[in-house]
Amino acid sequence: MNAISRQTKSWMAVAGVVAAGAVVGLSILPALGADAGHTAHAAQEVARGAASHGAADHGHAAVSVFSLKQIAHSYLTAYMFCLSLCVGSLFLTLAHHLFDAGWSASIRRVTETVASLLFPWMLILALPIIVFAWTGNLHAWFKINPADDHALDVKKVLFNPMAFTVLVPVLITLLGLLARQIRAWSIAQDKDGAAHWTSKSRKLAAGGIFFFAFGVTLLCFLLMKSLQHQFFSTMYGVYYFAGSVWTTLITLYLLTMWLSQPGRPLEKVYFKRQQQDLGVLFFAFTVFYAYIHFSQYFLIWNAALPEETFWYVRREVGSWKWVGMTILFGHFFVPFLILLNQDIKRNMAVMIPVGAWAWLMQYVDMTYNVMPVLHPEGLKLTLWDPIFWIGMSVVLARLFWSDYRKNPAYPLKDPRLQEAIVHHEVPAPGASAAH
Repeated sequence: MNAISRQTKSWMAVAGVVAAGAVVGLSILPALGADAGHTAHAAQEVARGAASHGAADHGHAAVSVFSLKQIAHSYLTAYMFCLSLCVGSLFLTLAHHLFDAGWSASIRRVTETVASLLFPWMLILALPIIVFAWTGNLHAWFKINPADDHALDVKKVLFNPMAFTVLVPVLITLLGLLARQIRAWSIAQDKDGAAHWTSKSRKLAAGGIFFFAFGVTLLCFLLMKSLQHQFFSTMYGVYYFAGSVWTTLITLYLLTMWLSQPGRPLEKVYFKRQQQDLGVLFFAFTVFYAYIHFSQYFLIWNAALPEETFWYVRREVGSWKWVGMTILFGHFFVPFLILLNQDIKRNMAVMIPVGAWAWLMQYVDMTYNVMPVLHPEGLKLTLWDPIFWIGMSVVLARLFWSDYRKNPAYPLKDPRLQEAIVHHEVPAPGASAAH
C-alpha cells in the first residue's frame, strides 16, 4: 500500500506540474493573438469562404463552457493524447522484436504493460466518443446527408455512422489484443525460459507491424481527422504516429529512471547506457516529427487545393496562429536545441522538465487538431481540458501500476536479457563486445 501511495503521489506531482504549465501556457495564448488585427480578420474571412469545403462544420456561434459539444471536444483531446502513449508503447514493443534488440530487453515489460491498456481500458474510454458522435456533439458528418455534401459522398464508405461505430472499437480491441498476446508470451517465458516464446513474438510482430500501421492510421482518421471530413492528407497518420512515439519515448525515459532507483525493480538491469539510448531516440523522433509535420504543411501549401488548405487557413485565425507557432518552437526547436548536448540526455535536472514540457506540447498538438472545429475564432481554454487530461492520465497510470506489479518487472528469462545487462560495458581496446 505504501508503494502504491508513493506512486500515486509521484504521478499526481507530475500531473500537477504539467497541468500548471498547461493552464499558464495556454491561457496566455489568446492574449498573444490580440494584435492580429486586420490580418486575423482577413484570414477569418478566407476561412469562412472555405465553408463549402467543410471549414465551418459547427458554425461560428459561441459555444457554452457547459455544453455537450465543449465537453465532447475536451474529452476527445484528452483521449487522443492518452491513446498516443498506448500506441507508441505498442510500436516500441513491436520494434524490439522486429529488430531482435538486446539493449531494450530489460525495459520491455514497461512498454508491454502500457500497450496492454488498449484493451479493455482504452476501449471503454472510447465509448463516450461514440455516444457524443451519435448525439451530434462531435463529428458533424453524422448528421449530414452525403447527397448534400460531395466531400462526404466520396468518403461515405468510411465516414458513415455504422462504419465509425464498428471500426473504432474493433481496431482498438485488435491492437489491444496484439499487445496482450505478446505480453502473455513474455510472461510465459518468465516461467520456463523457452526460446520459442521469443520466436513466436517475433513472428507476430512481423505481421503485427502492418496491422499497427493500418489500424493506427484508420483510428486517427476516424476519431480526429474526420472532425473536418473534407480534409485530405496522406501524411496525417504518420504525423500522429511520430508525435505518439515521441511522447512515449520521454515517458518511458522518466518512468524507467524512476523504476531503476535503489530499492526499485529495475535497479540491477537498467543502466546509464539504456538511459542514453532512450534520450537519443527521443532526440531522433523530435527531428522526425518536425520533418513529417513540415512536409504535410509544405505539400498542402504547394498544391494550394481548397480541400486541403482550409485546414491550415482555419488554424491561422486569431490566437490559433500563436498555437501553431508554439508547436513549431516548443515541439521541435526547444527539445532539439536542449538535447544537442550528449551529456544533457543523462541529466535528470534537465530531462524531468523536458518530459513535462513534451507532455504539454503533445497535448497542445492534440488541441490544435481538435479545438479549431469548435472555436474557429481562437483558442478557448476551459476547466474541462485539464480535468479530462489529468483525470484520464491519472486513471490510466493507476491501472498501469496495478497491472505492472502483478508480474515480474522485467523479462526474467529473455534470451537477450544478459545482453541488456552488459550493454553499458565498454570493451577494452582490441576486445570484442560482449554478446
